Amino acid sequence: MNTQTDQILPFAGILEQAAASLPGADLDWVRAMRIRSYDRYVELGIPTVRQEAWKYTRLKTLEDTVFSPYHGDSNQTVDVLPGIHAASGAGVRLVFVNGHFRADLSNQEELPAGVILENLAATMIRDSNWLESQIANPLLGAAGSLESLNAAAMHDGYVLHVAKNVVVVKPIEVVFVGGLSEGPVASFPRNLIVLDEGAEARIIVHQCSAGTDASFSNTVSTVSLGQNARLSLATLQEEGDDATSVSTTQVECARDSAFDSMTLSMGAQLSRTEQHVALAGEGSSCRLDGAYLMRGSSHCDHTTLVDHLVPNTTSNEMFKGVLNDESRAVFQGKIVVHPDAQHTDGRMLNKTMLLSDRAEIDTKPELEIYADDVKCAHGATSGQLDETALFYLRSRGIPEAQARNLLVQSFLGEVIERITDDVLRDTITEKVVGWLPTGGQSS
Repeated sequence: MNTQTDQILPFAGILEQAAASLPGADLDWVRAMRIRSYDRYVELGIPTVRQEAWKYTRLKTLEDTVFSPYHGDSNQTVDVLPGIHAASGAGVRLVFVNGHFRADLSNQEELPAGVILENLAATMIRDSNWLESQIANPLLGAAGSLESLNAAAMHDGYVLHVAKNVVVVKPIEVVFVGGLSEGPVASFPRNLIVLDEGAEARIIVHQCSAGTDASFSNTVSTVSLGQNARLSLATLQEEGDDATSVSTTQVECARDSAFDSMTLSMGAQLSRTEQHVALAGEGSSCRLDGAYLMRGSSHCDHTTLVDHLVPNTTSNEMFKGVLNDESRAVFQGKIVVHPDAQHTDGRMLNKTMLLSDRAEIDTKPELEIYADDVKCAHGATSGQLDETALFYLRSRGIPEAQARNLLVQSFLGEVIERITDDVLRDTITEKVVGWLPTGGQSS
């Protein structure tokens, strides 16, 4: 139960303040969902370190800063937008600024027939009944605090629906820009991805900041994969030093479907990325990969839960990170093999390199197995640069700073090489090289 009072509960009264401006205000099911969700949020309160799932991550910015939903000018100038395949406005791209959809910066053309890509507010108008069937959660009691807050305050987000056997060849890029405001601002994106039987798509999400103001983003994404569907989802989190970013992705995989995820975290003062994957159909699989690079006093948290619900499912997780200065990282990974999930193959690995004796990693890989015919493994290691390897490189005439960087690149290379998109892989490699320290090791 929530012990926080309305006086200190962040976003207390948010529905009363913003209800009229939120999309779906004229839809009964949306209003009912918002009210139920807000009541649930008030009941639970903001997560604290007293809860096991949040033991290592404290949402201190919500205690110290008053964030307000953004209601300013949604047409402000954005000088530079990140992009890989959709560079210079070419290719398919959706852009959101402080949580508001910007059609003038987006490009929804070049999509094959059978694909719907639009912002959430547009879907509420175009096909409210279908949207209700996808996001009006009847099991609201199981939702966490921040997911409930998102459902109560969701303003916009992207919706992708790919019809049966349609393959989207070109990657879809989605850009979320924050920080363009005159004060601390909060956004609550709600995203929905539905791939019907045999459909395939690739999505690249950019999270960045264009201003210097403090921001808080609480994002929830729901993914539904039909039989034999394939989805690749890459998220590049490069928000500013005053950003707090929390995201939850919930995935359900039907028979023989596959979900591949890659997350790069190298920004924000505090970030937490949660992924909950339910392997609900035989032959389904998921691969969850991540790389994190933190410096200063930044804090990042990667929390995953994979539920093997039926026989013959596969999961593979690899998260590797590099921490400098006084930065901190958290990895919490859990694989649950349910009683009927025989012949499960579940693997998890977390490795962290510490470039400073003040950096810290909290890692907690878990296996919870209720079946007896399975192959499961997990592991976690942390440590500093290999001094023997460093000495070898220096003995070959390589300067110390360059030798250190080569070892860091090699360390992260194992997870980066698992990216199948050549352009994305090269882009992430360039970002890693650009992040690396140019001097010696921090003390």
